[in-house]
Amino acid sequence: MTEVLDTVIAAVLSEGWRHWVGSILCLIGAVSTVIAAVGVLRFPDFYTRLHAASVTDTLGALTLLAGMALLAPGIFIVIKMILIGLFLVLTGPTSAHAIANAAYTAGLEPLIGKFRDLKDEDEGESENG
Repeated sequence: MTEVLDTVIAAVLSEGWRHWVGSILCLIGAVSTVIAAVGVLRFPDFYTRLHAASVTDTLGALTLLAGMALLAPGIFIVIKMILIGLFLVLTGPTSAHAIANAAYTAGLEPLIGKFRDLKDEDEGESENG
């Protein structure tokens, strides 16, 4: 066990720390994107699905960009990744708000409290059917 720990510490302290941290950040970004995709498919209404998609846009994409910036070979690529991240931070929440506002203005009501009623009806049908 201590040999493995010593190897990990040596890898982090050596020149390869950027590779390890960048890979972990890319993995975190990919996993959060997959989890949010499942949320988009499983959530009951438009607003919760929109929330899952917009959180992924900022969290997943930014961690992926940070990981890729650490793995990038040149400073110009890192600068591009930082600019892309800034663009996502500024436009992601704004576009999600605009979409939610347009949906609400068009008359799409959220399922506040209605979801429990729908769930109870589904359970009642499965018991009777």
